[in-house]
Amino acid sequence: MASKLVKFNNGQFYPILGLGTWQASAVLDDSQQSMIVNAIKNAVEIGYRHFDCAAIYNNEKSVGMAINDKIAEGVITRDEVYITSKLWNNKHRPELVEEALKNTLNDLSLSYVDLYLIHWPFATSEDPNATDSEGRLLGSGISYLDTWKAMERCVQSGLTKSIGVSNFNIRQLKDILEIATIKPVVNQVECHPYLTQNKLMEFCENNNIFLTAYGPLGSPKRSWAGPEEDAILDEPVVKQVAEKYKKTNAQILIKFQIQRGIIVIPKSSNPKRQKENFDVWDFELSKEDINSLESLNKNARYFEFNTAKHLKDYPFFDEA
Repeated sequence: MASKLVKFNNGQFYPILGLGTWQASAVLDDSQQSMIVNAIKNAVEIGYRHFDCAAIYNNEKSVGMAINDKIAEGVITRDEVYITSKLWNNKHRPELVEEALKNTLNDLSLSYVDLYLIHWPFATSEDPNATDSEGRLLGSGISYLDTWKAMERCVQSGLTKSIGVSNFNIRQLKDILEIATIKPVVNQVECHPYLTQNKLMEFCENNNIFLTAYGPLGSPKRSWAGPEEDAILDEPVVKQVAEKYKKTNAQILIKFQIQRGIIVIPKSSNPKRQKENFDVWDFELSKEDINSLESLNKNARYFEFNTAKHLKDYPFFDEA
């Protein structure tokens, strides 16, 4: 079965369920690269058509190789697949934005992406790893409003069909909306029952912007995951709901987002889990079950980006 499509504020359609491609390792060896190629190819065979990428994941060449192989095999056409990528923090200077997107397109071996996002609202120095004496990232002071104008030019030049943001708070979204001639279509943020993002979701709905949920399963394979932290996949309420519907815990967490009208991008390279994660179209959660999952909210973040907390546009202090 194909994923349900949502309609963006610019008229473009997008699958509500996609595959995240984030890898924890900064440098990928050959076996990891080939694992990614195989994972993407397998996902295409299962029915995934939406793939969430980013320059910083360092795997766009592998993603592109898999997608182009499947196009060459006649399994999919380019217009049947939806590719998202993201602009990293060291490329916010307006004159670097188009060049960064062209580099991504070169890695993907594609002539356009379907959606391009500003990955984080803060800008760092052009050396992405440069830090001060306390190990904090060096900021550049570039405004995301100037970056947004350069993102709009990428739409006008045909390099991307849609643009959006990631990890922006309500105040920052309002700033963008005040100056935008092309509105963001999505705001991609961490979202799961421990971080339901209801206030942000309501603001986005009122402004015809979709939320996309990353880390919907709690990203248990994060390198910094502590043994003592609460894991959403092991949450008793999630297990209880899963038993009721005879589904996996992950399927419940994915369906939870879909029924809330949130685009969701679980990550898995395991063929069995990819298939399970996609198999969420034959049941509906009751309103009571959605409410009980939402009641787990405790504003708990797994992704905080601590080395950027001192930067003026760090998003997670002021949620309003």
